[in-house]
Amino acid sequence: MIHAIRKFFDSRVAAPDSGPSEHQLQLAAAALLFEVSRSDFSTDDSERTKIHDLVQTQFSLSEDETETLMQLAEQQAEHATSLHGFTSLINDHWSLEQKIGLVEFMWRVAYADEHLDAHELHLMRKLGSLLYIPHQQFVAAKLRAKQQGADN
Repeated sequence: MIHAIRKFFDSRVAAPDSGPSEHQLQLAAAALLFEVSRSDFSTDDSERTKIHDLVQTQFSLSEDETETLMQLAEQQAEHATSLHGFTSLINDHWSLEQKIGLVEFMWRVAYADEHLDAHELHLMRKLGSLLYIPHQQFVAAKLRAKQQGADN
């Protein structure tokens, strides 16, 4: 099954000399969402659902594409030895506004289970720094995500 998923994904990846494809950037972003969900040592259904909804909506993916991206992203997050591969790819190809949007999505995942764990907070601060998000925008993204969670 994993081979079939990789084949599906690889068929949509750009040639190495043309830079990363949109799918590779989506994979990096989704992997970071999974990193946040895993930071408290468990990924519950509310976090998984939140990641699914955010990925599908943000990237305008079909249900099958969303499921494939989520499986690959979760696998990448589980096997990653550092966050650098994900964050450097995003830093090199996304605008500050796109990165702030991603940080807000990561906060939404952190708040999905209605509890902000100390490990989640630590990782979010680290990711904010790695993505070069100015502190004011980092806090504003957190507040928007927290408010969005309260509105649901």
